[in-house]
Amino acid sequence: MSGETAGTADGARAEKSRTEATRAETIRAEPIPTARLELVPLEVGHAEEMVGVLGDPALHRFIGGAPEGLEELRARYARWEGGAPEAGTSWCNWVVRERDGGRLVGTVQATVAGGVAEVAWVVGTARQGRGYAREAAGALVGWLRPRVRGVVAHVHPGHAASAAVARAAGLVPTGEVLDGEVRWEFPG
Repeated sequence: MSGETAGTADGARAEKSRTEATRAETIRAEPIPTARLELVPLEVGHAEEMVGVLGDPALHRFIGGAPEGLEELRARYARWEGGAPEAGTSWCNWVVRERDGGRLVGTVQATVAGGVAEVAWVVGTARQGRGYAREAAGALVGWLRPRVRGVVAHVHPGHAASAAVARAAGLVPTGEVLDGEVRWEFPG
């Protein structure tokens, strides 16, 4: 009986150690202010406004898919809020809000695993051309850099505006293509 108890105690300590290691690797979204914007950790409640922001089919030209309805977007945001199912992986998602007026204009996200953050950004069609994606993505990469060892993004080779955002955020193209998109990464 005492061997079983000792084994259980050792198992509990090992599990606690694994849990603490996983927690140490977990990165959580927190507010990130910029000059004109605020990156706000995404919540299910943002879906109502975001369904309009993301509702233009032209927005999906390079990323694929189609605009989601309100219930679909709520369900996706609920999954994201629940966190990544894989141990050691963090899903960090933000809505991008204008500081003046408080309107939501897009999203940025980072999936962090193994010390590398894969980032993405989208700004709704109505707010494009104002430098919001550049400002939000730059702030995201700046926030991530001291927390991770690498930052990568994948950009469709025909999406010049997104390539300009990646470049402004300090990423450089690698020439590697995955699923038709060019891998960009932070040098160093």
